[in-house]
Amino acid sequence: MKRALITGAAGQDGSYLCDLLLSKGYEVHGVDLDVVIQNPDPCLGRLRSVLDRIQLHSTPLGDFTSVLGLIDEVGPDECYHLAAQSFVVRSCVDEFSTLNTNISGTHHLLAALQKRAPQCRFFFAASSEIFGEVKQTPQQEDTPFCPRNPYGVSKLTGYFLTRYYRQDKQMHASSGIFYNHESPRRGNEFVTRKITRTVADIKYGRAKELRLGNLEARRDWGFAPDYVEATWRMLQQNEPDDYVIATGATHSVREFVEKAFARVGLDWKQYVVVDEQFYRPTEQCELCGDSTKLRTRCGWQPTVSFDELVATMVDEDLRLQQ
Repeated sequence: MKRALITGAAGQDGSYLCDLLLSKGYEVHGVDLDVVIQNPDPCLGRLRSVLDRIQLHSTPLGDFTSVLGLIDEVGPDECYHLAAQSFVVRSCVDEFSTLNTNISGTHHLLAALQKRAPQCRFFFAASSEIFGEVKQTPQQEDTPFCPRNPYGVSKLTGYFLTRYYRQDKQMHASSGIFYNHESPRRGNEFVTRKITRTVADIKYGRAKELRLGNLEARRDWGFAPDYVEATWRMLQQNEPDDYVIATGATHSVREFVEKAFARVGLDWKQYVVVDEQFYRPTEQCELCGDSTKLRTRCGWQPTVSFDELVATMVDEDLRLQQ
């Protein structure tokens, strides 16, 4: 039985990865903060259905000695590093915390695995934010990097740390460059979930308006479980490498809003208010990923369309409001 270690296990991606690996017969160990483990409702809501089948650890990734102890205790065959401060706007407000948390955690994990479990296969969750002010569209693995916010900088550093441990330490270490991926488990601070949750509130008379920033901002939006499947496929390859994980199609925030309101039979123009306070400090150019390499080498492809994604998220928020 393979043993997997997942950081950020209680998050959107971590919870779906727990589901996937359990279905494949893995022994699953998750890492998350003490506050999450000690206050399981609602923090562990995404893991509620699998809590009795996984082992959770409250190891602080910022402490190298603790991470060494974790690796000694678990002895993982595969490690999926998903934990991060991943809210872009928050990173612009508190860049010190974002850089320290994201970079140190990645470095500590790689160094601990290299010392204690060098045979372990490692996955790092990079981000399309590393491209930032893009030089070409769509972006591929060899597109020049130009991050425009502290979150993107932290993810680019983690990407290069992973490459360093692969090339110089001979670890099976790979990075997946995630483009936006959503689901009903998305955090409330992200715009897609803000939209679908507020649409449900408006439908049931609990809200009167939805305040958003730039409606013309475009994103390459995919379905989180599809992207989690890609991470697993990457670690099953004989040779480690870096891959773009994306649908290859972009849609505007306006399109997402239109479809979300249409799902409940409402005209979005009657409820949406554009508020400049929700604009990003640095709005990047259009991020659209070319995942040809992933599709060719790993046999991956997205299974959920943009329309289906929006409908799934709205329907779940309607259900939660009942």
